[in-house]
Amino acid sequence: MTIHTAFTKHDVDTFVALRRQIHAAPELGGDTPATAELVAAQLTQWGYQVHRGIGGHGLVGVLKKGDGALRIGLRADMDALPMQEKNPFAHASKIPGRMHACGHDGHTAILLAAAYQLAIAGNFNGTLNLIFQPDEEGLCGAKAMIDDGLFERFPCDAIFALHNMPGAPVGSVVIQAGPTMASSERVRISITGKGGHGAMPELAIDPVPVVASLINAIQTIKSRNLAPEEFAVISIGMIQAGSVYNIIPDEASMLVSVRTDTPHTQHKINQRLEAIVRGHEQLFGVTIDLQITPLAPALINHPAETDFVLQSLAPLFNAGQVHTRGRKVMGTEDFAWMLTQVPGCYFMLGNGEGEFHGCSVHNPHYDFNDELIGLGAQCWVKLVEDYLV
Repeated sequence: MTIHTAFTKHDVDTFVALRRQIHAAPELGGDTPATAELVAAQLTQWGYQVHRGIGGHGLVGVLKKGDGALRIGLRADMDALPMQEKNPFAHASKIPGRMHACGHDGHTAILLAAAYQLAIAGNFNGTLNLIFQPDEEGLCGAKAMIDDGLFERFPCDAIFALHNMPGAPVGSVVIQAGPTMASSERVRISITGKGGHGAMPELAIDPVPVVASLINAIQTIKSRNLAPEEFAVISIGMIQAGSVYNIIPDEASMLVSVRTDTPHTQHKINQRLEAIVRGHEQLFGVTIDLQITPLAPALINHPAETDFVLQSLAPLFNAGQVHTRGRKVMGTEDFAWMLTQVPGCYFMLGNGEGEFHGCSVHNPHYDFNDELIGLGAQCWVKLVEDYLV
């Protein structure tokens, strides 16, 4: 059995401090220059070849040992969220309206801790590509790096990523093959009627009743057009119409979020949306523009790579703490784009319970659990050493 690199308390404490430094200075979306520079400086110090400016502020650190032909990719996200932190501790965000409320500060610290250990004492034979990605929250960062030649410049035979899981105990892990997180689409429905006086609706073509009817019709897609085993979430998040109480508007619009876990279900929903919209045009005598914008595909873990992760990481966890099926998560993760290009697996580490660590992500009271840094880094080291043999 391979003996894997050990982490000292000093090593972990160093990266806990780094995580808190990143947490206190969050950056949003694709605009992550300071975080990227901090990462680049650390990787350079440890002997990685650092390549900056990939799809914006994305970067890749490359370390090759021996003459092995295999290449592995590990990805961490760096961006925060546009929300006000409400936590009392010293490392809380120092920038109003910005917060690391999803744990990307912790994911970056985990990968840096693993990078350090693999550089100074890693026992592997092949090429290690460490991918630090901006703009996961906007679901644009992975695609931007891919479009900028990520996998042409840094080929990977397999790629892996992790996320923390609030509410699950530290020391637990979910490693699940197949559909794991949902696709995301933004649907805009724009209705054009004919405005008029609120006292004379017979002279107008009112788009507002069309909106009301569409709300009901769209909600039937999940209950009446999908089988019980087909997962979907369809949420109407915005409605706009009119300006004052006594004028019938010319136009009304809706924004809808559609999330599914397979391309087949996604296609069925889109077909049904088209049919509903065209039927309402005929029924109400309006014109409707339907725009469906794919934001990210469903995240589907590849079977062989998922089995590899399961076999590699199981020895790090106590009996009963390795789960091959987690609760259904209909959130979206843009690592899915990378899995359309390279086989791989995305797994979840328990973030703990309690007021901060058990709190849902995207909540102003959430905080990443620093206990995960050592465990997460051990996971990365073991995966690399087991894959690049």
